[in-house]
Amino acid sequence: MIAAGEPAPDFTLRDHDGQQLTLSELRGRKVLLVFYPLDFSPTCTDQLSLYEEVRPEIEARAEILAISVDHSFAHRAFREKLGIEIRLLADFEPKGEVTRAYGAYIERVGHGNRSLVLVDEEGTVEWVHEAETPLEIPGANLIFDALEASPTEP
Repeated sequence: MIAAGEPAPDFTLRDHDGQQLTLSELRGRKVLLVFYPLDFSPTCTDQLSLYEEVRPEIEARAEILAISVDHSFAHRAFREKLGIEIRLLADFEPKGEVTRAYGAYIERVGHGNRSLVLVDEEGTVEWVHEAETPLEIPGANLIFDALEASPTEP
């Protein structure tokens, strides 16, 4: 897993609407990257539903982007089914390239682990949490603790 203090690997991925997003375009704002295994799995559904409940509080301090190996069409359907507004990014082709760059890809199962990465305003990894298994949902309290400990740029 990538470590705090390292430069966050830049990437360009398509979101649930097929629009491209490049991480470096968000410089000047903190970004919380949420790596998760797959759309429509029960645990991923619970995780993203939980984060949606607290999304306004997170977004007051950081942009939240959720990334999995699913295609943008699956992301759109998943987002609509859950009724969430979190922006979902497709690490689809080459499969898992961004997830691998952050050290969150699990080769034996072909998808990412549940990992959280907080990127600061300059594009440096500030904080990382990696779940022990893809079945463990990192609680929202971890995110709030990381944001609370994070220095705020003037």
